[in-house]
Amino acid sequence: MAKPVSIEVWNPNGKYRVVSTKPMPGNRWIDLLIEQDCRVEICTQKKTILSVEDIIALIGDKCDGVIGQLTEDWGETLFSTLSRAGGKAFSNMAVGYNNVDVNAANKYGVAVGNTPVILTETTAELAASLSLSAARRIVEADEFMRAGLYDGWLPNLFVGNLLKGQTVGVIGAGRIGSAYARMMVEGFKMNLIYYDLYQATRLEKFVTAYGQFLKANGEQPVTWKRASSMEEVLREADVISLHPILDKTTYHLVNKDSLAIMKKEAVLVNCSRGPVIDEVALVEHLKQNPMFRVGLDVFEDEPYMKPGLADLKNAVVVPHIASASKWTREGMATLAALNVLGKIKGYPVWSNPNQVEPFLNENAPPPAANPSIVNAKALGLPVSRL
Repeated sequence: MAKPVSIEVWNPNGKYRVVSTKPMPGNRWIDLLIEQDCRVEICTQKKTILSVEDIIALIGDKCDGVIGQLTEDWGETLFSTLSRAGGKAFSNMAVGYNNVDVNAANKYGVAVGNTPVILTETTAELAASLSLSAARRIVEADEFMRAGLYDGWLPNLFVGNLLKGQTVGVIGAGRIGSAYARMMVEGFKMNLIYYDLYQATRLEKFVTAYGQFLKANGEQPVTWKRASSMEEVLREADVISLHPILDKTTYHLVNKDSLAIMKKEAVLVNCSRGPVIDEVALVEHLKQNPMFRVGLDVFEDEPYMKPGLADLKNAVVVPHIASASKWTREGMATLAALNVLGKIKGYPVWSNPNQVEPFLNENAPPPAANPSIVNAKALGLPVSRL
């Protein structure tokens, strides 16, 4: 029998029981659930990642829905447990759902929600921040100052890379990759090379228009190029940011061979998925090429880093905080809660999960719909006409 876990209870007499495996930012998500007669139980266990056994204990004998996290293993065991408890909904507080066995969810008739779109600008901003931090060696310089080692200006002290006029490479020009590209092009007047299976027409038009604006004002115009391969981006770009999906074609996309074709003073940034990079090969490359720098928000074996990475001055590493702005995280919590609530109440699925703004407006009730259910088609769920 699973050991009990500590919880915080809101609206104890609510008709529907909704469990959150973690405390989440803000209170709006709690208020929205309570308004619809939900008893909300929030796990307060002092563990970063809950085990399957912990979550089974949380679900208990009766549970209408669960809000969970990307770090949890949602497979056959948990979906069968939730189904036996009467649950029909689970939502990740994340845009990704690599941790979810959607086929198992389909088998037990459980709707799987996620929180798309809302992370776009926040994630792109962190990728831009890591690009600048790595290029200008900001973390190294900060540590140097704090250690009391600065005793005056020197010509060669922490010399880094100028971004203006250089080439930024983007692999995966979807919403986040395109947002990052716009920031780097407009913010630092960088030229763009990108690779994506689909043409990023809006991004190309943006860069073209900005280039014309610069030229009209007597400045060097920026340019764009759609690469024919990922290798072309790695070979030509001065700063490369990775934004692909993770599948068998992108696993270890950056490896010993691809690192070898990159510029010796390039900057590599990853805010997508850790296994896109062969971290062992990266550590060796960083050791051999001290002017090659990386900025990493995700890691191959999270929460762990490969041996040696933490010791390298030419690596900027942060703990998976790409979505960690107050507005974004509170919005993610809201969307996740409304995914679960919508299924409990029998609402249809929102017709366009790429437009979730109506659910985030705090001055109006949210639409009577599920914001984003990834297996809606498989479950035959109706689509909202709103």
